[in-house]
Amino acid sequence: MLVERVDNYVPNKVWRKAFPEITSFERQLADDGNVIIKFFLHISKKEQKKRFKKLQSSPATAWKVTDEDWKHHQQYDKYLQATEEMLAKTDTDFAPWTIVESHDRRFATIKIFQTVIDALEAKIAEKENSRQQKITSHKNTPRLKNLSSSILDKVDLNLSLSREEYVAALKKYQRRIHDLEHEAYLKRLPVIIVFEGQDAAGKGGNIKRLVRGMDPRGYEVIPIAAPNDIEKAHHHLWRFWINIPKAGHIAIFDRTWYGRVLVERIEGFCTEEEWKRGYREINEMEEQLANFGTVLIKFWLQIDRDEQLKRFEARQNTPYKQWKITEEDWRNREKWEQYKTAVDEMLFRTST
Repeated sequence: MLVERVDNYVPNKVWRKAFPEITSFERQLADDGNVIIKFFLHISKKEQKKRFKKLQSSPATAWKVTDEDWKHHQQYDKYLQATEEMLAKTDTDFAPWTIVESHDRRFATIKIFQTVIDALEAKIAEKENSRQQKITSHKNTPRLKNLSSSILDKVDLNLSLSREEYVAALKKYQRRIHDLEHEAYLKRLPVIIVFEGQDAAGKGGNIKRLVRGMDPRGYEVIPIAAPNDIEKAHHHLWRFWINIPKAGHIAIFDRTWYGRVLVERIEGFCTEEEWKRGYREINEMEEQLANFGTVLIKFWLQIDRDEQLKRFEARQNTPYKQWKITEEDWRNREKWEQYKTAVDEMLFRTST
């Protein structure tokens, strides 16, 4: 947004997208309770030149000033213009900028102390007040208790292939996926494939068949379970952010960030305000990934209640599959209609 813009490392359309992306990211952090304090330490072009020369005059500090620094000094006016636009477009109530007049270092130091103290005291007071009243910042989010029609009810579960058709198609497409994995690597395309679905819908089996012919150096399967204590101490999307694939690689998620608006919603692992906010946060994250050039493919694997029972019983009666069925699976099955409602709303709000 600054160096990449001024030095033309990226085209205008790329750095302009950064403003809403940064703002949405900071809003997500603030909504999760983080205190965001942003400082811009400002000095004039004349003062900057004076400091550069002073640093260069001593052998102990000369290394701090590079040719790149002097280049940016010559571009001071361009950087000033870019900085003013950055400040204007990313200064928000939840993540405000503080401009620090930095010619006098003592003044700058005290202003920073005062700003941090004020922000922390305000947040602590807010936390105390929140104990006395329920936060309803998303009270205007329309409820979808009764969609005019269920998305899941429209799914044709009678579609099938003969074994001969299946075997022929499977071999063909596994060869093609192998080739595409290599092409994605050469073109430096990050790829994310996500699998969600009812228990016993076949997420693991489909992933196993998908990767069978792929080069294991180019992909990673990421199974998602309940968050651990470290993950709970971060924003709910953090454990997914750290697993986003680098350019040219493929990440396959077995369950995903959609748990926020599914199991966490139904089981009460987050507040109503938090799961309602989750739709926007998920859409924003996926938009940022798409803007970066990520290929994002999302699957919901659907079966009906009778088929699920059939598969549960098959697992329970097969010794080497018994580990796949738990008491929690049976409890979740009792909440079939609640999960159906949540899935319908998830699909409605996050198919973009």
